[in-house]
Amino acid sequence: MIIPVVLAGGSGSRLWPLSRQLHPKQFIAFNSAEDTEQQTLFQMTLSRLQEIPELGAPIIVCNEDHRFLVAEQLRQLGITGATILLEPVGRNTAPAVAMAALIAAPDDRLLVLPADHVIGNRQALQAVIVQGDELARSGHLVTFGIVADSPETGYGYIQCGTAIDGNAYKVQRFVEKPALDTAQQYLDSGDYFWNSGMFMFTAAAYLDELVEHAPHMLQVCRIAHVGLKKDNDFTRIPAEIFSTCPSDSIDYAVMEKTAQAAVIPLDAQWSDLGAWNSLWEIADKDADQNVILGDVNCIAVKNSYIRSESRLVAVIGVEDLVIVETADAVLVARKDQVQAVKQIVQQLEQSGRSESLNHTLVYRPWGSYQSLALGQGYQVKHICVKPGASLSLQMHHQRAEHWVLIKGKATVTCGDKEFELRVNESTYIPLGSKHRLHNAGDAWVELVEVQTGEYLGEDDIVRFDDVYGRAPAAAQHQPG
Repeated sequence: MIIPVVLAGGSGSRLWPLSRQLHPKQFIAFNSAEDTEQQTLFQMTLSRLQEIPELGAPIIVCNEDHRFLVAEQLRQLGITGATILLEPVGRNTAPAVAMAALIAAPDDRLLVLPADHVIGNRQALQAVIVQGDELARSGHLVTFGIVADSPETGYGYIQCGTAIDGNAYKVQRFVEKPALDTAQQYLDSGDYFWNSGMFMFTAAAYLDELVEHAPHMLQVCRIAHVGLKKDNDFTRIPAEIFSTCPSDSIDYAVMEKTAQAAVIPLDAQWSDLGAWNSLWEIADKDADQNVILGDVNCIAVKNSYIRSESRLVAVIGVEDLVIVETADAVLVARKDQVQAVKQIVQQLEQSGRSESLNHTLVYRPWGSYQSLALGQGYQVKHICVKPGASLSLQMHHQRAEHWVLIKGKATVTCGDKEFELRVNESTYIPLGSKHRLHNAGDAWVELVEVQTGEYLGEDDIVRFDDVYGRAPAAAQHQPG
């Protein structure tokens, strides 16, 4: 059986302000040429595998903060039986895949895929996966090398050696990101491919290589595997054990050392979306070579990427720019300077700015909320609760709340009372009162919440009961 192992971590810094730490790029729909169904990068990673034979339920490796995003996006795809493996701390790709290999059967072929790539030609990808499956069955550890079309200095390279079968080759060596002149030499030689970070091998073969090349890493992962805990839809790796694991990539820990490494060339309109200019390159453009998304008006604009998320953006007389507007931030950059976006995010983090962490629109397991207005002593939110979902039974020490229902019908608990709230009706939640909102219907519930108090931070919440497994009776840094 082929088991997709999707590596869905990521900090959300390179495509800010659309991507944030709590909502990184893999969980965003970017309207790329591949995205014909308004799917996120994570969803496209799984959707493009649907026609692969012997495909099993995926193993998704992500962190705690993104677990509900993963679960919801799997639900939207109709994928059941997936293992959502929560890393308590990042230890790079080699330990993450080791945990997946320990969960899988020894003969299962693990198809290791980053969750944030775009691949325009799905058929080409599926063809090399089928070929990689045959090589993996015979004991090879396969990587897929992207056919290079330019001397990129931001990618690692793989040099191919002798032919194995068809267009597969032994790996001669892995090369770090080269200087421009060296990258041009690689491109001219035809013997080098970009390192895609995609792999395929049996679970047993990968673990055997760790025995030889990274025994301490494997030992820690085996102990952590014994201590795995099932928590609703999630499988948790014990933090006290996994935090002692060496941090290393698959490339360094295994692929550069094994004698069984093989590379299959992949020419499939691939991009890792490493920066905003990458999105400009792969997207459909107008006659002036502009990518225009959202409510945008342009006059005399060329070769630019302009995206509006929440309001009208008007642009006049510019070229080669990236302009991205969200409800709480606007990015303006030259296309050849967008790698510096990461430095902006670092400055925001150092200043304690929330714009590096999250959007005004925040997703939760029960739905979402969006901050509409914030001032001294008050905050207004638009809250959406999906059918059948409930916010936790909770209370606040420092704020009261007023709820006005604008769509659907909700069941409200406040103190020792339980009652229904209908459209155009409102209720008051006094400071210190235990309360909950439940949507028992089959349509979304929407309400406007007005918070009042001297302190309105999201850490002023104590949970007493929660259907999503979040710690009860403890302060949380997330609402609902």
